[in-house]
Amino acid sequence: MAFFGLFNKEKKETLDKGLEKTKESVLGKISRAIIGKSTVDDDVLDNLEEALITSDVGVETTLKIIDRIESRVARDKYVNTAELNKILQEEVAALLQENNTSDVLDFSSQLPQKPYVIMVVGVNGVGKTTTIGKLAYQYKQAGKKVYLGAADTFRAAAVEQLCIWGERVGVPVIKQQMGADPASVAFDTLQSAVANDADVVLIDTAGRLHNKVNLMNELTKIRNVMQKVVADAPHDVMLVLDGSTGQNAFEQARQFTKATKVTSLAVTKLDGTAKGGVVIGISDQFQIPVKYIGLGEQMTDLQVFNREEFVKSLLG
Repeated sequence: MAFFGLFNKEKKETLDKGLEKTKESVLGKISRAIIGKSTVDDDVLDNLEEALITSDVGVETTLKIIDRIESRVARDKYVNTAELNKILQEEVAALLQENNTSDVLDFSSQLPQKPYVIMVVGVNGVGKTTTIGKLAYQYKQAGKKVYLGAADTFRAAAVEQLCIWGERVGVPVIKQQMGADPASVAFDTLQSAVANDADVVLIDTAGRLHNKVNLMNELTKIRNVMQKVVADAPHDVMLVLDGSTGQNAFEQARQFTKATKVTSLAVTKLDGTAKGGVVIGISDQFQIPVKYIGLGEQMTDLQVFNREEFVKSLLG
């Protein structure tokens, strides 16, 4: 897509820096996997498998990658270890492409609907509200009119945090008193957004996983009530995951995909962790496109995910 040509030097530097620890970890393990070897044999593949699994790519996804590399080796007959990294990059990028991870619009692109409604889900502490604030900032910088809905009414801190982000970014936040019906907040938010010709609506939701039935019922109710105002809302159900938690992020994805239809992922806190491989595994295992990755504290450190540049930064 056109966006790939716009991946500028500043974004690339932020991406490289954010993935630095993961890259050092992964490439260090791969280097140890091929040391003393000139060709890719079974020992190299076994060691590569271990390197990927211990980099939080996940067992199933790792086995899929290894199978692909084995097929390449069998087809090409002779593959030296110097070529292994290039082949690995190609196969990982192909995996990401297969679940439409490349089909992501930049913030300035024309939105498919107006207002474009994003319901944001995720457990408490993953950076959900911060991600909403950063999305609001970048959409506003791109000339979009943004509304926020504080539908996480079970935590006063969540509403307060979203209001702080609203003030910081300069966008309206629709809220009610603590303990109010989240669906009612979502309804009010969409009514205000439609009345004021908003382009983007971001709805924050409660991040509780202790009872999946209640979570499922709540999210279904929010969806049904929003559709009374905007018939096909929400247009995106975005799950926010903390990349630094590694395999725990897999479990969160598993629980939320059981509770509701998740259509995109935002993976946060990738800077400062060596667990960036989780992006590959979660995207592959749940067949959900990664839309955004968080690489730091700055407003602009939430990036639209570019699979090709991600793979280059991680494995290049």
